[in-house]
Amino acid sequence: MKLLRNRFEFSAFHFWFIILSVFIVAGVVAGVIIFREGLQVTNLTDLVPWGLWITIDLSAIALSAGAFSLCAVVYLLGLKQYQPVARTATFIGLLGYSVAMLCLLMDLGQPLRAWHGFVYWNTHSVLWEVTMCVGLYFTVLLLETMPIIGDYKWMRKYFPGMAGRLSFVTHYAPFLAIAGLGLSMLHQSSLGATYGVIKARPIWYRPDLSVLFIISAVAGGISLTLLATMLSARFYPRIKVNDHLLERLAFVVGWVLVGYLYFRFWDGFAMTYTYQPGKTEGLQMITTGVLAFNFWIGEILLGIVIPIIILLVARFRENPLLRMVALALVVGGVVAYRWDVNLAGQLITLTYLPQEIAARYTAYVPSMIEAIYGAGVVAFGILAFILGVRYLNVIDHGVVEEEVQEAPQVVAATD
Repeated sequence: MKLLRNRFEFSAFHFWFIILSVFIVAGVVAGVIIFREGLQVTNLTDLVPWGLWITIDLSAIALSAGAFSLCAVVYLLGLKQYQPVARTATFIGLLGYSVAMLCLLMDLGQPLRAWHGFVYWNTHSVLWEVTMCVGLYFTVLLLETMPIIGDYKWMRKYFPGMAGRLSFVTHYAPFLAIAGLGLSMLHQSSLGATYGVIKARPIWYRPDLSVLFIISAVAGGISLTLLATMLSARFYPRIKVNDHLLERLAFVVGWVLVGYLYFRFWDGFAMTYTYQPGKTEGLQMITTGVLAFNFWIGEILLGIVIPIIILLVARFRENPLLRMVALALVVGGVVAYRWDVNLAGQLITLTYLPQEIAARYTAYVPSMIEAIYGAGVVAFGILAFILGVRYLNVIDHGVVEEEVQEAPQVVAATD
């Protein structure tokens, strides 16, 4: 027993591994039930066809935007000192898109036909463009992640030839960054356009959703990358992290949030100019109705205003704990925004009866099986990241130590 105790020590890693694995197994069971019984076991209806899973999908894709944002900074703008953070963002991006596709696997209802969009082109559909961009960008993320796998000690020891070929992909990083920037920007905006072209849902029918989806994604994606990096450094003291890089990027996030707040204000204020059936009721639902708390507290106060104060005031931003709180609030605010946008257009419908255009209300609460599967998918993403930190060394700024040491001199000139 003493020998066994010396060999195995139960740690926080094992605790979280067990907890997250339980959620994943529950999610798999829920998925099997949904495949067997169909979407009738969910609370999705013809009036509310996009529910919890689509919100997780939209949020996962938005929070993966740190990959294209930071890769563009490193390889296109030449700010090599941020390469360690871009490396982390790329891995998070791959996991985020994996989570999104697992949600779509259930939501499609016919997942075995998911490949049809790549073969039978419908160039008149915004969703087709999103499908193509997501599929192609996921491929780009796989290629960008190959050097991380090639650097894995086990891979270098047992498969040195394969490890060398995987690591060689680094030479194509600038080209992959260009492809990733184009594809990700296209579909981040097109996700907003998917809602913005649906004229039958007046609260969605507006062109600025594409802009808001991009700006919120950039803020949320970089915030999640920084938050994950700081949390990992606290749980794994052996990891080398340059806090100055994180602090500078957090400062940038603060200014992105200022722009996001500006556009979010005019997006809502412009809808008050005149009464329009469906759109006016949708705005009232967001600002004074069932989504009001989510909007004013979740989105605006906690998701934007408080993080702006913390991230733009130096003495607050330089405090690691306050910075992590602000970054976590930004991530939560982006998720709240996706939830509000997704539901506001579905909970209100127009009758279009002769001589009467009236708004009618419906309701949606995710069923237990939707929540279980959604929790399982999220748990998969978290566990995969933990394993990446522990075994693939996805967070270690020591890999480009020389560039990191030069970062303070490069950024200080911009203060």
